[in-house]
Amino acid sequence: MRIVLLGAPGSGKGTQAKMLMDHYGIPQVSTGDLLRAAVSAGTPLGQKAKAAMDAGELVSDDIVLGMIQERLREDDAANGFILDGFPRNPAQAEALDPMLEQMGQPLDAAVQIDVDMDLLMKRILGRRTCASCGAVFNVYTHPPKEDGVCDYCGGELTQRGDDNEETVRNRLEVYEQETAPLVDYYRGQGLLHTVNGVGEVDEIFAAITQTLDGIGDH
Repeated sequence: MRIVLLGAPGSGKGTQAKMLMDHYGIPQVSTGDLLRAAVSAGTPLGQKAKAAMDAGELVSDDIVLGMIQERLREDDAANGFILDGFPRNPAQAEALDPMLEQMGQPLDAAVQIDVDMDLLMKRILGRRTCASCGAVFNVYTHPPKEDGVCDYCGGELTQRGDDNEETVRNRLEVYEQETAPLVDYYRGQGLLHTVNGVGEVDEIFAAITQTLDGIGDH
């Protein structure tokens, strides 16, 4: 099962990716993780990436594609993978497709976890994390029993510094401008499958796996 997972910040994409990894026994290939690992290991591509980041530049698509290619050659990706965080725009998708074809690992599906913008804002702005045990609450949808106090360990609940309205709105707008056109790109290829990202985590997961298993049957 070779899939690209699409979803705006706050859509629950990270949670679903981890569940899909366990379910299908395939790796989640996150470009952020790949970059950090390559830089810390000092690989040739990692050194190039570090030079770009040190200069305050974006790491080029060529470097990121090279890292993805190296990662997908590892044994655990033989039966499939979940691409998370790449491609971010149609140009990257157009560069990714021929590389995957050449490797004999073309995509089976692009799964979009769809959540309304207003709800995404609430999900992110309402998020509170326990500084002690890491439990996550939401003041709108899953509030703690006592304001600012973790239900489980009594620790202090904190809000991430970048979870303020201006930053969140900006992140969502960037996603809309850059990544939303990917939805049209994959729809044009007949690979797009949209799943409603509202509801219980397990319900959303069931909808995704049902969709993917249906593709596997063809």
